[in-house]
Amino acid sequence: MLILVTNDDGVHSPGLASLASTLSELGQVVIVAPDRERSAIGHALTLHSPLRADLIKSDVYAVDGTPTDCVNLGIHGLFNARPDLVVSGINRGANMGEDVTYSGTVSAAMEATLMGVPAFAVSLDMSAGDNSDYVAAASFAKDLATKIIRHGLPSDTFLNVNVPAGTPAGTKITRQGKRRYDDMIVEKVDPRGRKYYWIGGGQCQFEEIPGSDFLALAEGYISVTPLHLDLTNYRSFESLRQWQSTADKAFFSTDND
Repeated sequence: MLILVTNDDGVHSPGLASLASTLSELGQVVIVAPDRERSAIGHALTLHSPLRADLIKSDVYAVDGTPTDCVNLGIHGLFNARPDLVVSGINRGANMGEDVTYSGTVSAAMEATLMGVPAFAVSLDMSAGDNSDYVAAASFAKDLATKIIRHGLPSDTFLNVNVPAGTPAGTKITRQGKRRYDDMIVEKVDPRGRKYYWIGGGQCQFEEIPGSDFLALAEGYISVTPLHLDLTNYRSFESLRQWQSTADKAFFSTDND
């Protein structure tokens, strides 16, 4: 069993070390992670400059690229064997709702799924300023990895896991929730009188949608959200077909045209 572990907090992050140590009970674990923090970099791929992967100690590679780069190198370039599983995390801070589109942690699991390797991302909630260690999150990641190895995952699907601080009340399969973005831009003035801005400086809220990742975490549960690579909104098809051109003809052709 070969397990590839990565993250977006950087190769020296404590969450990554805890995850790799715990998963080593299941097989050989190889870390391929960014050489520095690359949070909120999303699904970025380095195409216009070379990448370097330095072996900083046994089975630990530091890459001067993104989490997506790390997964690509780990699957296609660094090893003779193809990983059986990719696990991304443990991220310092939750990745839920629309935030999954920004998350380098989640994008690493997405990239592995695109490459045909089962994967999941795991994050630990730190919103309350809790200094909890990563033991509970790492332990759950090991249990989940065991289940995936035994049962597999649905086609084109990866899992996004979020663990609450403290002792979890249990585990729930959840849907992607919705965040409310209020006052996310903070404007200030530097000593020379020029304005500058911080993105993400406001207090984040979420909609209390039943069955959502946000609500599960707020209630103390581990949230496991299955995410699908197909982003098509099938429910919008009929609405879009109702559009009419100025000539009163259908704007879109039907499937039979």
